[in-house]
Amino acid sequence: QVQLMESGGGLVRTGDSLTISCVPSGRIDTIVSVAWFRQVPGKERRFVAALRWAGGDSYYTDSVKDRFFASRVIVNSTAFLQMTALRPEDTAVYYCAATTSNVLYTADFYKYWGQGTQITVSS
Repeated sequence: QVQLMESGGGLVRTGDSLTISCVPSGRIDTIVSVAWFRQVPGKERRFVAALRWAGGDSYYTDSVKDRFFASRVIVNSTAFLQMTALRPEDTAVYYCAATTSNVLYTADFYKYWGQGTQITVSS
């Protein structure tokens, strides 16, 4: 089992930056990738970014490329999503997720989920 604890989030203005963190615990050795999905009311969770836990390679949906940056610190088992140049359309609940599979972009393949954190970007 893996547990995920998220922190960060809040209310920011257009153009601001914000970093959220995700701390996995438990069977960290089984994690292949950590990802962030976001969800707005009435819509499905959508992939935002992911990183391979072992190698650190990162992947992004087109709308956040060159604005969002995923990283991790192995020593204290923490993953970060640095978000820059935030836009009102980035407003959502952001969820950290972990998978033991090689699939990156599909929420159904992520077995472990954090509690979610609200990010609101005002115009």
